[in-house]
Amino acid sequence: MTKSFVVTGTDTGIGKTIFTAALAGALGISYWKPIQSGLDDETDSEAISRLCSVPIHPEAYRLKTPASPHLSAEIDQITIDPARLTPPTGDVVIEGAGGVLVPVTRQILYADLFAQWQIPTILVARTTLGTINHSLLSIEALRTRGVPIHGIAFVGPDNRDSEDTICAISGVRRLGRLPRLKTITRATLTEAFLDHFKLSDFS
Repeated sequence: MTKSFVVTGTDTGIGKTIFTAALAGALGISYWKPIQSGLDDETDSEAISRLCSVPIHPEAYRLKTPASPHLSAEIDQITIDPARLTPPTGDVVIEGAGGVLVPVTRQILYADLFAQWQIPTILVARTTLGTINHSLLSIEALRTRGVPIHGIAFVGPDNRDSEDTICAISGVRRLGRLPRLKTITRATLTEAFLDHFKLSDFS
């Protein structure tokens, strides 16, 4: 049986790539970022390569402008063909961009791709103020499209009441919480993931 996951988030900059690196590394499976927007700084694929030792599939599109893929592609004068956004075969962790409703093109959102793929999807959410609203909206958007939700993973300082509230209202399984790390290395990330998540929840 193929063991693959899609990792998406409630917003941008919440620690989704860090969680994805921890997950891919712990499971020992490959990584794929369908579209990379912004090439001046470290890309998500480069961050994954730095933080865990797993095979990295090349992006379908590498866009120069750091913006939503639909706008980045237009600025770069590139047409994104959704037919090229087909997941690699075998076990893979696929990372989306920003939140679940980020536009891939003017017609297709990331959540629409997730619905087509029908791969178990993990929602990454922060623990700070506003997370209840953002998480519940994201879950609702995924469910409306028939996206299979594997569970929710939190990133940030302990806020168990917000985490429990989200899971109780949505009925989505809490997978764990990755704390903010002072120093992020392969070793510290692996240790934190194994301390706060159960590998059996991803089997």
